[in-house]
Amino acid sequence: MKLFWSYIKSIIGGIAIFFCFFALLIMTFGLYGLDMAALAYPFLLCVILGVLYLVYRYHVVVQRHRTLNELKNTPAELIEFGSWSHALLDEDYCEIIEDLAKKKHMALEDSREETARLMDYFTLWVHQIKTPIASMRLRLQGEDSELSRNLLSELDRIERYVEMVLTYLRLEVSGSDYIFQEYDLDSMIQEVVKTFAGDFILRKLKLNYKPVNKKVLTDEKWLSFVIEQVLSNALKYTRQGEISIYVEEPLTLCIEDTGMGISNEDLPRIFERNYTGVRGRADKKASGIGLYLCCRICKNLNHEISVESKVGHGTKIKINLETEKMIVE
Repeated sequence: MKLFWSYIKSIIGGIAIFFCFFALLIMTFGLYGLDMAALAYPFLLCVILGVLYLVYRYHVVVQRHRTLNELKNTPAELIEFGSWSHALLDEDYCEIIEDLAKKKHMALEDSREETARLMDYFTLWVHQIKTPIASMRLRLQGEDSELSRNLLSELDRIERYVEMVLTYLRLEVSGSDYIFQEYDLDSMIQEVVKTFAGDFILRKLKLNYKPVNKKVLTDEKWLSFVIEQVLSNALKYTRQGEISIYVEEPLTLCIEDTGMGISNEDLPRIFERNYTGVRGRADKKASGIGLYLCCRICKNLNHEISVESKVGHGTKIKINLETEKMIVE
């Protein structure tokens, strides 16, 4: 119906001109004293022919509208306009659209190539930077002092930031780097906790964790990254108290801390890219990338991540690990 009224609006000017011409004809017949009855038959024929033509044009418009709707869901590089472009003006528009589609395709190809080059560069850079990190770690492990423990903790942070760079690029480049299997959730949690053992000791924070004895259908690499980021944030913003890791039935992993908490105005936006919030701006070291990556990864894994927090009382990150039944290859 919307298309019909749009068509009527487009032809109303032509209809008005038709009746203006007929009115001029009547005036001319009247001025010369000619018989008006002679106009009835040709007027009726003109109206019938005009209506048939308008019906035909409406049919053409409907067909073109359907074709254009189909083209909306067609990739730009596969669009062909020759089947419906007959008028010269239509052909001009088609040439413009095809040219824009080609330019878009070329821009996408250039963007993919540039991203691939960046990925290669940062992959090489990560492997190179890990060599001096490993060297420093070996030297520090030979000492047992407060300074060496602090330096080892900082080295762990550097490695996590390096891995975050690679993870960010992988998310942008690869959309299918996922292997879904059933994994033991405790194994993933314990591996992540091991990497933060030194931080818990240095900060004198208590860890409340008991084996949850749960299996989860997920990708181990990506979910481990999410748990690591959440636990890293909990350690970063918890000065004293404890961090708890547990599962709420049926299968929601919770990482809860007794840290400074998140303000109400920041809660709706903490998963946005580059959003650091009040605490992040005060800290001046937050990147606003960690939780954004967690949200992106959870969405790809068909998990749901949410947050509950109160300023001065801590934060609880909840990761719903229930997934719909899927075929695992």
